[in-house]
Amino acid sequence: MTYDAIIIGAGYAGLTAAAALKESGKNIKVLEARDRVGGRVYTKTLQNGSYVDLGGAWVGPGQDHFYKLIRETGNETFKTYEEGKSMMWFGDKVKAYKGLIPPLPIGPLLSLDFAIKKINKLSKTINLEKPWESPNAAEWDAMTLQTWMNRQMRFQKSRDLFKIAAEAIWAADPNEFSFLHALFYTKSGVSLDVLMNVGGGAQEERILGGAQQPALKIAERLMSEIKLNSAVNTIKQTEEMVTVSGNGFTYSAKKIIVALPPSMIGKIQFDPPLPANKQQLIQRMPMGTVTKTYAIYPKPFWREKGLNGLAATNNGYTTVTFDNSPKDGSKGILMGFVLANQAKAFANLSEPERKESILSSFVKMFGNEAANPEMYLDHSWAEEEYTGGCYAGLMTTGAWTSLGEALRKPCGNIHWAGTETATEWNGYIDGAIQSGERVAREVLG
Repeated sequence: MTYDAIIIGAGYAGLTAAAALKESGKNIKVLEARDRVGGRVYTKTLQNGSYVDLGGAWVGPGQDHFYKLIRETGNETFKTYEEGKSMMWFGDKVKAYKGLIPPLPIGPLLSLDFAIKKINKLSKTINLEKPWESPNAAEWDAMTLQTWMNRQMRFQKSRDLFKIAAEAIWAADPNEFSFLHALFYTKSGVSLDVLMNVGGGAQEERILGGAQQPALKIAERLMSEIKLNSAVNTIKQTEEMVTVSGNGFTYSAKKIIVALPPSMIGKIQFDPPLPANKQQLIQRMPMGTVTKTYAIYPKPFWREKGLNGLAATNNGYTTVTFDNSPKDGSKGILMGFVLANQAKAFANLSEPERKESILSSFVKMFGNEAANPEMYLDHSWAEEEYTGGCYAGLMTTGAWTSLGEALRKPCGNIHWAGTETATEWNGYIDGAIQSGERVAREVLG
């Protein structure tokens, strides 16, 4: 039997494409390497009945594709808790502060504000469809975000705080990706302010029951078409047909949609080989590095102190913290991001060492009650065999301008999806959904 289309990957991109093709009357098959759907979005239910989002978790204004899907699948959202004061632990000083502006001396504060405004302004000039055609593309693609930061901000404190924000946005050190990519990503997510903020920003709301819920609902509609535990290792293409195979299976289709992180594409053997520029591009799109850490308490005790659970620090392993408690506050859940180079060092620690390090940071920022959670857990996306990192693949210097055209360009009857191929909300669940809709139109067209 020859399918109209086979979709490789059952994350939000692959599921969206599959649902659209099925609705158009196409005969499809979805192959997923994991034992679950959702890809980089994974809601884990705990023994006490509460849940944590180990991967993508939030939705915010402007993420219309995701909001539409949430409504269509009968799911609900609720506001991320942010009432009260945030914490900042810089050097040896711990301070609580209200609002968006951290307590910095006036010089570094103005320098930081100027840098954020400048990135927002420069990002407006980026061509989201073809970033390499943007004005100054070659100049900006030749430098990293770190190079630009060093030129722009003369105060170390400004650079330190900007670096924490950048790591939280990209899950990578600012020296790991190009400044053109930073500008593209910023415009793709509206602005740096939107990417950083909770209220009015990309972290404004969470999904009741977890961010994987809408994916599970789509999967219910595709039950007979989805095959789990089916890692594709070979794709053979002729002019009329594409054949995919893995351990114990072979399927053929007129079209193939590959909805995987770029780094995972390189694990598949293509016959004939992919075009040179596509191969080169996926080698130049490393994944970010992030571990999410969770401490679960009987209640969100910090709220009683007038704190909102949001914290930033340049000490220890976890640099950014959020209140991830359930909507009803029946448990207190602190979630700490361990990002970029901190995550690489964190990976060398044992589980007891990781736990001790995270809890000591939480104690420093939220008080002694943080020392004794009912439960601690962490999840490293770099250790996920079928992801290789998170949040997304990043463009290194020179990649956009020399190879960017290969990102979405079909290779014969092989088409490409995934949040990395999105023009809006690149790196987010919304971008994955957008890419799934685009690739379905491509295949139907």
